[in-house]
Amino acid sequence: MTDQAEHSITLSRTIDAPADELFAAWTDPALLEQWQAENVEFEPFEGGKFRFETSDADEPGVTHVISGTVASYEQDRKLVELWHMEGEDAEHDSTLIVTFAPVDGARTEITIVEIAEAHADAESRIFSIEAWHEALNELAELLE
Repeated sequence: MTDQAEHSITLSRTIDAPADELFAAWTDPALLEQWQAENVEFEPFEGGKFRFETSDADEPGVTHVISGTVASYEQDRKLVELWHMEGEDAEHDSTLIVTFAPVDGARTEITIVEIAEAHADAESRIFSIEAWHEALNELAELLE
């Protein structure tokens, strides 16, 4: 990547939940299925594999699959995940960095940084920002 700023998006949000609960919502398949995807496999450790399956609301019968590897795992603090959307070329691969910063005992600021070659395109950045914003809304509804 020539310039990471051109290829990345960043969102932050404070959620009314302790860091350990928020981290669990990102690493426990049963919790992930309540806000992130319909079917989830997730190995919660560095080097672990994951797979998310989601039905397309606009195209019945179409399923989107994201698979990848946990590149870094710092309990209750940080996750780095390497994502690959199946059926797409490497341009659509991304690195997801999620940090969990306790604000106090009951609230946590979560920051998502997604880095992808595709984000050099403004439309791709806007789509991803909207998708992550909606995902964070669903996560907040689950935990708050």
